Amino acid sequence: MIRNDVFKTLIPVISEHLVVCNIGAPSQELHALDDRASNFYMLGTMGLASSIGLGLAAAQDKPVIAIDGDGSVLTNLGTLATIGNNPQGSFTLLIIDNGSYGSTGDQPTYAGMKTDLAAVAKACGAETVLTVSAEDTAEAVKAAIASDEMTIIVSKCESGNVKVPVIKTNPIVIRERFMEEVRR
Repeated sequence: MIRNDVFKTLIPVISEHLVVCNIGAPSQELHALDDRASNFYMLGTMGLASSIGLGLAAAQDKPVIAIDGDGSVLTNLGTLATIGNNPQGSFTLLIIDNGSYGSTGDQPTYAGMKTDLAAVAKACGAETVLTVSAEDTAEAVKAAIASDEMTIIVSKCESGNVKVPVIKTNPIVIRERFMEEVRR
């Protein structure tokens, strides 16, 4: 399974929750599959979906799912220490680990080599961290949301993108409709 296939299995699990999605191809794929006001698409800040998701979880009580990529987490590795030291029960970080920088041409990441992001997250203080196959991702996210315990899930999938259009919705519109969802 590639990331887009994982997203297809996730949509029934995450569609009623606040979702912050990683820049580039992940946001574009989620947008093409299931555009919702409760999805906040990152359009220009690589490595910050997890940080924004944590802040959102700290600011309100609704479940928050941040979908990040291994490449993005590697560009902001400090986010795992921040998350590990500031647990929010309503926060789930899903790291789609395809071992590549998928949005920029599938160059390999260190997570596809020797770096184990789950081990790094645990070393940074996160208590509930698991690595799952692409096929088991939706069930793991569902269980994490139900547990009300901060969870980091590393989903191992194959590298690859599907051809989808760029997001043409104005970023201000994306922000405003998302903020309205947060206020509900």
